[in-house]
Amino acid sequence: MYLDFYNLGKRPFQTTPDPEFLFLSPSHKEALAAIMYGVEQRKGFVAITGEVGVGKTTIIRSYLEGGGLEGGCGEKLRTLYIFNPGQSFAGLLKAIFGELGMEAGTDDPQEMLNRLYGILIEEYKKGHNVALVIDEAQNMPMQTLESLRMLSNLETSKDKLIQIILAGQPELAQMLERKELRQLRQRIALKAVISPLSRDECAAYIQHRMARASSRGTAVFTQRALKKIIAQSGGIPRVINVLCDNALITGFGYQKMRVDYGVAKEVIADLRGASARAYRKKLLFPAVAILVFLGAVAVSPHIVGILSGRVLQGTQTRPAYKAAAGGLHAAPLIAAREASAAVPDTSYGEGVPIKRTVKEGDTLLGLVRDIYGNDDEKLVRLVMRSNTSITNRDIIRTGEKIIFPADVPSREEK
Repeated sequence: MYLDFYNLGKRPFQTTPDPEFLFLSPSHKEALAAIMYGVEQRKGFVAITGEVGVGKTTIIRSYLEGGGLEGGCGEKLRTLYIFNPGQSFAGLLKAIFGELGMEAGTDDPQEMLNRLYGILIEEYKKGHNVALVIDEAQNMPMQTLESLRMLSNLETSKDKLIQIILAGQPELAQMLERKELRQLRQRIALKAVISPLSRDECAAYIQHRMARASSRGTAVFTQRALKKIIAQSGGIPRVINVLCDNALITGFGYQKMRVDYGVAKEVIADLRGASARAYRKKLLFPAVAILVFLGAVAVSPHIVGILSGRVLQGTQTRPAYKAAAGGLHAAPLIAAREASAAVPDTSYGEGVPIKRTVKEGDTLLGLVRDIYGNDDEKLVRLVMRSNTSITNRDIIRTGEKIIFPADVPSREEK
């Protein structure tokens, strides 16, 4: 969509792993070194942890699938991926056979282990190495994780036959510290933690990806836009990718050759669920609402009464409204306020219902008297009809909400 506009050869901020865009911060380099050493030296278990979106899968795939890395594992490595670790140990073994393109042939874990041992021995004789990658390993049941150590028993007198890379969120590191997993923990030869990027690393990351994608070295993001995006990202590469990609789309939509602070701010607001344009509309709404309200007052005096909590009656308010009928004027509002103040709280007639929450010690008769200034029998019955939960006038519950209707007969009508 925006590639030609910004002179880009490909999208620089896709969220899928792409070895061409591999960026190595110090913690990424440490994780990569752990994977390389653990796999190539047949160390058995390697654990890589880090927050969501920091690039664990990208680093693992970049090495295991070649990735153009120096010293890459090449054709002699056979890689098995497990993306659904939330299963029993028997289910995990079946998934491993599936990755090998074979049927397990049994439901018994020990029989499957014996058969897997024979397969791995054959791979070893051919000079092949087998790496098992378990992604999102923090979702693995405790019992399955504990049983995983049995795979490290598949070995020759010199080498481990299968190299297992556990990749997961920080919860995985916490799980491995539990007492019941101490046997597995002792078998983990190498551990590495991938940290979020620092501010400087974030800027270098964005520059690196833009340089890889650009057919021309023109800076697309302004410095203020970059600072806004970096601050919002929290140093997580995946979040940076999402923000930058959306910023390029939005900048293209506005036909801006440079993605500025305003575009970055709008994209962040959109991704938070409230667009900046909607926010600007909200700022305009009160002014528009006031104008509409004042115009409505000139046409319909009924509105003032509703907003003041009652519909004003009698001839005392009508002259003021008539005086303002020819146009927008302050007299209706002044007259309405004066008329509202002149009506005592104990009056009742046509108006807005009142809601009252029952407090300890309240009685229905007392509340009716407070609201209407009178505990006339007709008023009590009217309130009970409006609140079907009240079946006995002498029993009302603390915390109950009672509606007191406004349309009750006036004193003169009684």
